[in-house]
Amino acid sequence: MQLRRRLDEEADRLGMEAVIAFLNDVEPILTVLWVNEEQHRRAVSALLAARQRRLSLVDCASFESMRQAGLRQAFAFDGHFKEQGFEVLD
Repeated sequence: MQLRRRLDEEADRLGMEAVIAFLNDVEPILTVLWVNEEQHRRAVSALLAARQRRLSLVDCASFESMRQAGLRQAFAFDGHFKEQGFEVLD
């Protein structure tokens, strides 16, 4: 659901051609990690504990999913991943 909402937002911002290019060219090489109920609960707890205005539930769910999958590197544009101990690729 989040992916679909994000794609809808990007379609509004960048245009449908950008979304189609992403779906055709990028998505096939990605592994999508779906958030289960327990991961969601931990992400909500982390968000509430952090009390950071610009930190999102999506960020916290990403951190949780990445830790559980043993991923240490993130391709990200915000500093939250680095703050959480991930190596940010730029």
